[in-house]
Amino acid sequence: MIEIGKIQNLKIANFTSFGAYLDAGTGIRRDNILLPKKQVPESAQEGDELEVFIYRDSEERLIATRKKPLAQLGDLAYLKVSAKTSIGAFLDIGLERGLLLPFQEQKYPLQVGKGYLVKVYLDKSQRLSATTEIYEYLSAESPYQKNDKIGGTVYAVNLDIGAFVAVDNKFLGLIPVNEYFSELREGDQVEARVIRVREDGKLDLSLRDLSYIQIDNDTLKILQGIKNHEGFLALNDHSSPLEIQSRLQISKAAFKRALGRLLKEKKVMQTDGGLKEIPSGEEVS
Repeated sequence: MIEIGKIQNLKIANFTSFGAYLDAGTGIRRDNILLPKKQVPESAQEGDELEVFIYRDSEERLIATRKKPLAQLGDLAYLKVSAKTSIGAFLDIGLERGLLLPFQEQKYPLQVGKGYLVKVYLDKSQRLSATTEIYEYLSAESPYQKNDKIGGTVYAVNLDIGAFVAVDNKFLGLIPVNEYFSELREGDQVEARVIRVREDGKLDLSLRDLSYIQIDNDTLKILQGIKNHEGFLALNDHSSPLEIQSRLQISKAAFKRALGRLLKEKKVMQTDGGLKEIPSGEEVS
């Protein structure tokens, strides 16, 4: 039985001038599937079994290829947008024809050339298609624990909640809004740290490292911020969290930790208006 959208082994039933027909297993000759001539091995004979992928061509006819697709039916896959058309977007799946992502399955704006995490499915007409609505296909049973490093893909963004991440493109994760210090968009691939495993198995994540490691990066951000503003950064420990986040992309708590170290090491001085860097070797009165 033919499985559309799957790699399978089929026998050569007969040859024609434009390729070989593969036995569909129905006993009806017109059901057999064409493997185009350029895909047929030179030494192939009738009865040989070939590993092929079955999909529909631009005229919606079933066709076989020996090329390996980037995704199969049922897969969650990170695929790039190759074109946007009047019927939807097409994703590069590694074959002659792109994978259709219909307009109604696009839950956010897409950019040509950017990759997104999608689910591959068959529509009502038995055409291979994709959707960005993937939440129900993600699992809460990940192997990760607190402080583990993970990789994943952003699949939804809610500014009141945070950025939803498919960890390993298969597990449920969230960068909560209080850990959300940089602009993220659907399709962005991130590296993060698990800060909490919830009772339901979902993962809370942070793009920031453990505080004793992250503080080194945060001190550098403050010093660079001073340099970028001609030696004076209009922030201090009385600044609002929003001001600090917009200028340095860190939380106020992280800012205060890093500032405390810089003050202790006498690398900056704090005034009512903001921060100045203390040149190396200079004493502060």
